[in-house]
Amino acid sequence: MSNILQKLPRLGVLVVGFGFVAGVFLFGFAYFTVSIPDPNAYVNSQSTIIQYADGTEIGRIGSENRTVVTLAEIPVQVRNAVMAAEDRNFYNNRAFSPTGIIRAIWNNLKGGSLQGGSTITQQYSKTAFLTPERSIQRKIKELVIAIKLENQFTKDEIFENYLNTIYFGRGSYGVQTASQVYFGTTVDQLTTAQSAVLASILRSPGLYDPGYKKENLPRLEKRFKYVIDGMVEAKWLDKESATKIKFPIINPRVTSGALAGPKGYVISWVEHELNTLGFTDEQLLIGGYIIKTTLVKDAQEAAVAAVNKEAPVKAPDNLHIGLVAIKPGTGEILAMYGGKDYLKYQFNAATQGIASAGSSFKVFALTAALEVGIPLSSVWNGDSPKVYDDGIGRAYEVNNYGGETWGNISLLTATEHSVNTIFVPLGIKAGVEKVVDVARRAGIPDSVQMVASPSVSLGSSSPHVIDLANAYATFAAQGVYAKPFIINEVQGPNKGILYQGRIQAQEVFRKDVMADLTFALNKVTVSGTGAVVGARMSRPAAGKTGTSNDNASAWFNGYTPEVAASVAFYRDDATQSLNGIGGLTSVTGGSFPARVWVEFVKAYLGKAPVQDFPPAAFIGGTEPVSFINAVPEMDPALIPPSPTPTPKKKK
Repeated sequence: MSNILQKLPRLGVLVVGFGFVAGVFLFGFAYFTVSIPDPNAYVNSQSTIIQYADGTEIGRIGSENRTVVTLAEIPVQVRNAVMAAEDRNFYNNRAFSPTGIIRAIWNNLKGGSLQGGSTITQQYSKTAFLTPERSIQRKIKELVIAIKLENQFTKDEIFENYLNTIYFGRGSYGVQTASQVYFGTTVDQLTTAQSAVLASILRSPGLYDPGYKKENLPRLEKRFKYVIDGMVEAKWLDKESATKIKFPIINPRVTSGALAGPKGYVISWVEHELNTLGFTDEQLLIGGYIIKTTLVKDAQEAAVAAVNKEAPVKAPDNLHIGLVAIKPGTGEILAMYGGKDYLKYQFNAATQGIASAGSSFKVFALTAALEVGIPLSSVWNGDSPKVYDDGIGRAYEVNNYGGETWGNISLLTATEHSVNTIFVPLGIKAGVEKVVDVARRAGIPDSVQMVASPSVSLGSSSPHVIDLANAYATFAAQGVYAKPFIINEVQGPNKGILYQGRIQAQEVFRKDVMADLTFALNKVTVSGTGAVVGARMSRPAAGKTGTSNDNASAWFNGYTPEVAASVAFYRDDATQSLNGIGGLTSVTGGSFPARVWVEFVKAYLGKAPVQDFPPAAFIGGTEPVSFINAVPEMDPALIPPSPTPTPKKKK
């Protein structure tokens, strides 16, 4: 027995020696048999890529949620933060860390998990080319690929590919997508603080993403400090600047996936439009198409930011918010917001949902009136209530919002304050059939039911948000209707053009009519029901609020010379009121919808030169002309009394 014990140390040496020789042999064999897959084949798969109008990627159909950027597009502070977190000597070290490998293998021999200590090159080779398997064989492959990568590519090329492939959590692969998911911006706009957060999270999103679980926040804050201190230590950041850096606000977590968040609604709508053009779902998944849309990156980001900023907090789950922006005269869709998270609720509030338009339709009655020569200076009676013939001999009672009585006022003032008891007789005088015709010419499609009755002027119809956005775009274009579209171009995998979108436009209204309409709608935004727009924006705007019966829906539709947009708030159940949401007793078009609209336009147009509207034409002159008795009222006695409820019998 003692002889055996004496021989054990020698046996141990032999075992270790044999293991070393076997390891060298295995490594040598792997070096000559393991090849590097094409990095571009991994990063740029054959999925369909959807792009903004400028070529920036929105998302993909058929692959991970990834957007590729060049190293030059990634700010220095982002690169420095990542190196401070993961590999501070990246540009000076070798492909792998020997001490890290020895520690990882020793841990594995003891029965623990195979751990890292990896360089950025190792992490890239593992992420891009290997399975998540934890074994010595996989670790050897990782080393071989890392060594070959550094022999064939520059450090910059490796770092660029790493930053485009590493997983940041929330379904986002690559630093560009992570920037959008966590902070709602592109990587080139990240602050140093935001860069440090992303660099901290990529180590282990499940441990550091505070949106995953609240216990992660203290860990993230500690690692955030570690990254900032590392940047100071490496002299990438001076101490004075570091002390001023505050932990940034991180966007709330939404369901992960390529269609997660607001952009899922855009991608799904683009896919729907491609289907109508003959591209099948299977083709889009594997065809390698490049889809260039009409969407403008700044406009889309402005739309999402505006809703996030101005939407009510603690809103009910069945509240829908839709926004569509269109370029006047071309029909190009510039921005679309269909909801907060497509994966949670696959219902596009901008293109699928419908809601009673309310006073949004008054513009069609006003346009019809101007076309037949009724001037803005015409005087009408705005008392409330009033009773009119509904077109088939029945009494139609009309009330102003809140029961307000205005007396005798001009059509211009009635537009400014959205007076119901004036717009109903106005539509009757101009011709309810003509009001419907104006709405159709402006862009309300045949799929939206409209009845030529007095109620049409008050928005008894229920359009989609995209329908009203396009109608108001016709007004912004001085009477030029353009069919809305979102697909600008489809390229095949060989870059050949398979489809080319085109502008389909025609003039449908006289310019003098549009000039007077815009003049009146500008008053709405200056001192009328949409005055919040004028108060918050320093460029001319025209628009109309829309609030339906019982506040079941609320709209703001408006335009500048550069952009037309509609914003709608409504619920699943059309009988449910919006009142009380966001702490407001009364939710109208001039509240949340107008605030979202103005924040969107301000952010989108930014510092763009201010453009003015054409001057008013003043059709019919500026002198007051009485239309007080232009449409006879019905006898109020003809209004049937409200039914008396039958008393319930006591049990």
